[in-house]
Amino acid sequence: MLNPSSVGSKTEPRAFSYDWKDLALYALGIGATPEELGYLYEARGPKVFPTFAVVPAMDHMMDGLKLAGVAMEQVIHTAQRVTSLREAPPSATVVTSAEVKAIHDLKRFAQVWMHTATRLESGEPLWETDWWIIVRGEGGFGGSAPPREPVVSLPERKPRWVREQATSPSQALLYRLSGDINPIHVDPEIARSVGFERGPILHGLATFGFAARAVVMEACGGDATRLETLHGHFKKPVWPGDTLVTEIWDASPERLLLQVRVRERDEVVLGQAWATLRG
Repeated sequence: MLNPSSVGSKTEPRAFSYDWKDLALYALGIGATPEELGYLYEARGPKVFPTFAVVPAMDHMMDGLKLAGVAMEQVIHTAQRVTSLREAPPSATVVTSAEVKAIHDLKRFAQVWMHTATRLESGEPLWETDWWIIVRGEGGFGGSAPPREPVVSLPERKPRWVREQATSPSQALLYRLSGDINPIHVDPEIARSVGFERGPILHGLATFGFAARAVVMEACGGDATRLETLHGHFKKPVWPGDTLVTEIWDASPERLLLQVRVRERDEVVLGQAWATLRG
């Protein structure tokens, strides 16, 4: 049962250690190629994509959902934000905790907002993540509606940058090795049981990572330390093997607007998306 009184509850801080292998595995999971060798090869760092923040945060987000009384079979991940607070080292022990920030009433459904904070073992803040989760069958409990989010209106002009990349038929099998082991991404029977007749879908966070890579490679000259915040809404499912097209507009020197489409179906799969950059 949904537990609205869990708002403000936090998970116990726990340590998580990563090294170059974890970073390279994550980078491959979000489609990194040999042209991004700095994110794959230990002799060059490796560098860290800021969306790696979801890896140490994942278990805490799941624990936070348990505090909120949410069962995984009820969950639809609808939006994500990652904020990078400083350059991440190529290996580190980090400490993360999660907080149930809000639970809103959508009448038919509930919406849970989870927030995580990750710091270096020495205490410096490193990453923050925000997760918006729809909970099926738990609306109508008398709670408040979520605040209205500003609409991201894309310019009518052509995007300044476009990056197109095919995902692998094994993309979900690879991405799940970074910790998101929901079986709808690997088990055909389970995927079909929840309505995905074509089979297992790609993780929304993998699509989110592809978008981050596109921003880094196109708008940041390959320098991931310039990507400060990425935010987006998951609109449609992606299947491994789909071709993702990320279109990016420069709204200002520090702010970008973007969307991700699947080329084969010309569907927007990540929308209401924006990013902020460091100078």
